[in-house]
This record gives sequence, C-alpha cells and structure tokens, in this order.
Amino acid sequence: AQNQIAFPPPPVSVLEVQAQDVPIYGEYAAQTFARDMVEVRGRVDGYIEKRLFQVGADVRAGQTLYVLDLRPYSADVEKAKADLAQSEANLEFAKKQVALIQAQANLAQAKANLVKAQQDVARLQPLVSQEAAAKQDLDNALDALEANKANVAALSANVDQTRLQTRTNIDSAAAQVASNRALLRTAELNLEYATINAPISGRIGDSLIEVGGLVSKTAAQPLTTIVPLDPIWVRFKVSEAEYLAYQNSKEIQRSTTLPIRLILADGSVFPHEGRIQNALNQVDLKTGTLEIQGTFPNPGHTILPGQFGRVRLRIRDAKNVIVVPQRAVQELQSMQSVFTVGPDNRAEARNIVTADRVGDGWIVTEGLKPGDKVIVEGVQKVRPGAPVQPTSYKPPRTTVRGVPRLS
Repeated sequence: AQNQIAFPPPPVSVLEVQAQDVPIYGEYAAQTFARDMVEVRGRVDGYIEKRLFQVGADVRAGQTLYVLDLRPYSADVEKAKADLAQSEANLEFAKKQVALIQAQANLAQAKANLVKAQQDVARLQPLVSQEAAAKQDLDNALDALEANKANVAALSANVDQTRLQTRTNIDSAAAQVASNRALLRTAELNLEYATINAPISGRIGDSLIEVGGLVSKTAAQPLTTIVPLDPIWVRFKVSEAEYLAYQNSKEIQRSTTLPIRLILADGSVFPHEGRIQNALNQVDLKTGTLEIQGTFPNPGHTILPGQFGRVRLRIRDAKNVIVVPQRAVQELQSMQSVFTVGPDNRAEARNIVTADRVGDGWIVTEGLKPGDKVIVEGVQKVRPGAPVQPTSYKPPRTTVRGVPRLS
C-alpha cells in the first residue's frame, strides 16, 4: 500500500477560561440636545448699526454681537447729567437757608427797635409827671411801643414759617437730586443696552435682523439664539426592566455618578466620558420606557445638538461567570458550540448555552467549567478528536481575560 503523508497537528490558540465577575453594558439609541438655548433680544429700541459675529460661530459670554444707533441714548445721558447738576445746585442753595437768615435778621432788628421804644417810654413817663415833657411825646412813644411789639410778633411768626419752608425746600431739592440720579442711571443703562452682548457662551445661530433693521424690545422674535455646547446633553430611553435592574444593583448604586460613553453615527467612540444627570419622573405608558438624560464634556464643540448615536451604559454586574470570545463560538441551526483541548491535546466539540454579550465575548451558562481550554484561533483547521498544537491565546490590549474593556 502506498504510504500516506502525515500532516503535523494544526496550531491553535487556546484560552483557559475562569469564572469572573464582569460588568454588563447596554447600548441605547440616543440623541444629543442643548438644554439651555438662550434667545438674544433687544432691551431698547433702535436701528442696528453693526453686527459683529459670523453666523454659526462660537461666541463667549459678554462678547459684543450688535451695536444700535447710540446717538439718542448718548443725548439722553448728557441731558440727565445736566438735570442732575442743576438739582444738586438747587439743593446746595436750599441748604444755605438765605430766606431764613434774612427773616432772622429782620426779627433781630425789630427786637432792637422794641427795646428802644421801651426805653423811650420809660424815659418820658417821669418827665411828663413832672411836666418837664409834653404828654403828646409820651403818647407817641406808647404808640411806637405797641407798633414794635406787633412787629416783633409778626416777624417771629415769619421766622417760624420760613424755617419750615426752608426744611421743605431742602427735602424737595434732595428728592429731586435722587430722582435725577435715578434718571441718569436709567439713561446710562439704556446706552449700555444699545450695545447687545452675548449672555452666555456657545454657538450662535442665524441673525434674524440685519444691519439697518429696527430692533424693538417688545418684538415677538429674537435677534438670534445661542446654544451652549459644553457640556452637551444626551437623552435616551431604557426599558422599565432595565431601569429596575440598575436600581437593584447595589454595586452600581454605590457610585455617586454613573459613567456613560457615546458611540457616534460612524461607529467611533466619543473620547470624553459622560455622566448620568437625571431620569424623568415617570415611565412612558405607550412604550414602557423611561427617558434618561446625561452630559458629556464637549470642549472642542465637535458634538452638535440633534446628532444621533448610541449610549453605552453599565446596567449590572454578572457574578462568577465564564466568558469566551465570540470568534471561538460556532453556530449551526441555532445551536452554539466551541472546541476545547483536552489533556491529550486533542480537540473536543462542546455544545454551549450563552447569555449576555459582553463586548466581543459571550457569557457561557452551560457547557464549560473553569479550567477548560477553549480554542479561539485556528478553529477552521480543527476536526473533533484530531490532535492540535495549542499555544496560549493572547487577547487584544482592549481585553482582560478575553473580556473587552469598555473603550
């Protein structure tokens, strides 16, 4: 008989499986959105003289966007300054109390005249009794005394009235100063508002009014809008059962914030890790899902509102399970199997039952036990019962014991 050629056993890479704890991740359709879009509106009326931004550009808080015609507001400021200066001068004049001082001087003179009249009467009375002076002179002196008394009384009342009026004038002048200061501040604010600045940082939209257009503080539509992009928000929905599984996972609950990753429409993974921020307060009765919202740092503003992708989220931990790479699993007529290598270095087919997918691996619930050596590479060259040349499987850097890390 003709001798048959003996082929060497095919080389295969094997993974010795061990029971381990692995995190289970879910992926959910998601859409990005901006949480706090701001409308830019005019706070005063006026015609636009300058527009100082490009549509779609990134702007910073406080950056000047529009400049209205400043002339009427500058004129209002100058008038308010003049009115304030006049009212301050009126206040200073009122404080000098000129009318009160004059009234007090008149009263002092009247009192001096009264004293002289009293002295004249006192001098004439003994002379008349001695017939050394005419009685008519005494009568005239008595009349003058009464007149001076009446004059002092009248001027005393005038001083009191003038003092009250002076206090009123000072208070009124001070109130006018305060009012004019407020009017000046209002005029200065209106002048300030005629330069329209960005209230927040973000990406600015289209300008709905151009140079030469009239801005009205009561207009229904805004001048433009600004969308904050850092952080960027994302919303996605999970089933009620998945939400309950998360709530029942004590290990995950111990984390103060739950990290999430964003897979973009082209399959790439957004480099920045996000965080769950909140969940809506009720399950959607139509879909049986709960909306969850999270945020991602977006320093380069590469993610825009309205983009679609998938959120990858750790939902629970699988305890003491065996995981094999997907490439090691054979599927035929809804049956799954792997090849293992026995102590005699011969291949053996094993039917298995899998559960959750973990990255590029499957959790095996039946058919394997810790210590089994599963063929990962070279499966296509293997026949059941045939000898093989096993070497240790070296998983990619992104995996730990055959379980891909979340990147």
